[in-house]
Amino acid sequence: MTPRHFLNLLDLTPEELRGIITRASELKAIRQAGEQHETLKNRILAMIFEKSSTRTRMSFEAGMAQLGGHAIYLSPRDTQIGRGEPIEDTARVLSRMADVIMIRTFEHSKIERFAAYAEVPVINALTDMYHPCQLLADMQTWIALHGDITGKTAAWIGDGNNMCHSYINAARQFGFTLRIAAPPGYTPDEQLMAAAGTSAVLLDNPVAAAADADLVVTDVWASMGQEDEQARREQAFADFQVNSTVMSAAQPDALFMHCLPAHRGEEVSESVIDGPQSVVWDEAENRLHAQKALLEFLVSPGSGATS
Repeated sequence: MTPRHFLNLLDLTPEELRGIITRASELKAIRQAGEQHETLKNRILAMIFEKSSTRTRMSFEAGMAQLGGHAIYLSPRDTQIGRGEPIEDTARVLSRMADVIMIRTFEHSKIERFAAYAEVPVINALTDMYHPCQLLADMQTWIALHGDITGKTAAWIGDGNNMCHSYINAARQFGFTLRIAAPPGYTPDEQLMAAAGTSAVLLDNPVAAAADADLVVTDVWASMGQEDEQARREQAFADFQVNSTVMSAAQPDALFMHCLPAHRGEEVSESVIDGPQSVVWDEAENRLHAQKALLEFLVSPGSGATS
């Protein structure tokens, strides 16, 4: 049986994504009630990290433990990938030992090659192109607080990076409009924008993008691997900070999200991220529950997530 992979949001149907989010909220309630729930008992998650992480490692590892399974952390120093073993060979071997594999890496083509040779589900825990697991958590957070996001407007302020790309796909899958405000030279992938049609609109003014928006989102100006560009990016993004001026243009009950880690005083002001419209801590916590629902869906179809 060919495994289902989760390399970007388009790998699942809108109905499947909504089913996972519904299940994530159920799993969150089960956890808060202190109930034991081991739908993945004795299952193994292999976690390959070529990029460092806080939330991703903690949420996947804790999630597998809560579901009764076990997660094995593998860094480049711990695997033969770091010594030049072909990705295809590693995929074949790990597939014989693990029930699901999670990868956090740089080039998206690397995870696509891995998935092509894997015999078990592969999850994208972040590449330079996409960060789909974060969008599951973001959508879970929105739906829990404001209900259906269909027909709403979200504003992305800042770099047209992997998070922006995932929001473009989310707009397509969940039926909302995404306005993107990015400086020249830092706009999102043109093919992704074209495929999104009217679901995603590119602007060059953050206040215009946030006007009457229901959700405002940003990310760091320099991601991992871009540290040497920090000074240049600070200059390019100087007018793209999410601050009180930007938030005041949005709806009065608009939410603010950020995947974290955040640099206060750069991409977001302290007053916004620590203010009443910010839901970044719920968003971070929901990584745990959204990924548990995703693991159930991929490893044990029918165990809980419904479509």
